[in-house]
Amino acid sequence: MPAFGLIPTSYRVIGVVVLLAIVASGAAALSWHIQEWRYGRQLAELAKAQAETLSQLTLAAAAQQRTEQGKRLALEQRLQASDHTYSKALSDAQQDQGRLRDRLATADLRLSVILDSRDAGAGCGVPATATTGGVVHAAARARLEPAHAQRIIGITDAGDRGLIALQACQAYIRALAR
Repeated sequence: MPAFGLIPTSYRVIGVVVLLAIVASGAAALSWHIQEWRYGRQLAELAKAQAETLSQLTLAAAAQQRTEQGKRLALEQRLQASDHTYSKALSDAQQDQGRLRDRLATADLRLSVILDSRDAGAGCGVPATATTGGVVHAAARARLEPAHAQRIIGITDAGDRGLIALQACQAYIRALAR
């Protein structure tokens, strides 16, 4: 084997060039790896920031959902209380109407109307004096037939139910508008 000094110069130059090329490619590869590492670190930081933002958005959405759910629950409770109130009012009105019908049916109560005093002399045989059980003093009154009285009670019952239903609807709309 020839010694290092015996190698021709052209081979030395080629060897140095190859050695420089190897070093340069190694440096370029090292530079490439350093740059790749920096980009990787930047990407990791961006991913971490994105994950934190996503987490904050998720927490905010969950808080808003809980708030909306609380509002809906409060509205449902108000509507249920309102429904209970108006159902009780309707039930009470129906019981009152039922008692009134019973009293009319048993002749415990009679409905009467006040007559116009100007028409009292026009052939109506109703006395103008009040009875001891009368409410209006010195006015002519006429009793209604029980069937007519029942129809009047039915009309007022339907009117009471309508008014109670209207109040319930208004309360419902007010509750939704809040």
